[in-house]
Amino acid sequence: MLLDQQMPMERAFLGPWKVAERMGTPDRLDVVAIAYYEPSAFAAIVSRAPAVHRFPTAMAARIQAVAQHIVTEYAGDTEAIWRAVPTGRALHDRLVALPGFGDQKARILVALLGKQLGVEPRGWREAAGAYGDKGSRRSVADVVDAQSLAAVRRFKQESKAAARAAIVTG
Repeated sequence: MLLDQQMPMERAFLGPWKVAERMGTPDRLDVVAIAYYEPSAFAAIVSRAPAVHRFPTAMAARIQAVAQHIVTEYAGDTEAIWRAVPTGRALHDRLVALPGFGDQKARILVALLGKQLGVEPRGWREAAGAYGDKGSRRSVADVVDAQSLAAVRRFKQESKAAARAAIVTG
């Protein structure tokens, strides 16, 4: 989710695998190793062609900040962020506390966890806002195949066009 900004979702969600592969652990993303990796060496891993993100140096720092947060707050166990969380609001709050995660990104991730991974604490749909709506086609939380990906892209294009029109008429 951290990488899902200013680039196609398919590339963003391949990012963790690319990092893991380049670190020599293609079967798992080692959050602890990332947290303690020498920053310029880690930036080189993220920057190597094809770069993991459109802005690799800045994103390498963000990835390391998230990894450091997970090490500090959750002993390096990423799933502990959502494991046994009592409410959707508490899950949202844990996600917003991650470096680089604002309200919208946290809502999308709450929806993704609920819709696709079965992480459904009480009130998760409310915490996800419109991203948690059944049948919505707003975000990566709703992408399960090529058709739903196309529907999400249409929704995003229509939303951007409506926002531009509001600015012009406003």
